[in-house]
Amino acid sequence: MRINRYLALKKYATRRGADELIDAGLVTINGRLAKIGEIVEETDHVEVRQAKKPKAYTYTAYHKPRGTITHSPLPGLFPVGRLDKDSSGLLLLTDDGRVTDRLLNPEHTHEREYVVTSREPLRSNFARQMSSGVLIDDYMTHPSRVEIINDYTFRITLTEGKKHQIRRMCAALRVDVADLTRVRIMNIRLGRLAVGAHRPLTASELSTFLKGLGL
Repeated sequence: MRINRYLALKKYATRRGADELIDAGLVTINGRLAKIGEIVEETDHVEVRQAKKPKAYTYTAYHKPRGTITHSPLPGLFPVGRLDKDSSGLLLLTDDGRVTDRLLNPEHTHEREYVVTSREPLRSNFARQMSSGVLIDDYMTHPSRVEIINDYTFRITLTEGKKHQIRRMCAALRVDVADLTRVRIMNIRLGRLAVGAHRPLTASELSTFLKGLGL
């Protein structure tokens, strides 16, 4: 992988910050000065001189229960984004402030997946209407992926995160939401994590997640 990505994964700096360290002559590969854009192999010895010790960030998956306001049950960690009080599902908790902007900034598009149950049977044209974009107030939502699970339940994948977006989209299509659960953020899945429980991200999950954010 490129040296700046390697340093970012090791939490010395962001990719841009890593390039600045290299440009300042503070990074060596096998005892020689590194060059911007250089490729690093697993067998290479990389050293960062006069750099601050990388911060040990924490990344945790949390299953927010329905009926609770978005918060972090773990001291020192904050939730990235929100789920409204009547929704449940996956929240990411971290102390890495870089993640918030990369994940929530509307300039970036990152997938979020939800399972939604309605109070009445879904119409035959619901998936087509929902996936093609819905006008909420004066805003047309981006196209999304919609999969019908049964007469009352569907799965939707968004790449944007307007406030109460799914509920507002459903309301615009005259569908009353009975239950809404977020089951995935990018490559991080809720899986069988119990309601109210939390778990650290695995090394492979975290590597893929940070790479997807460009960190």
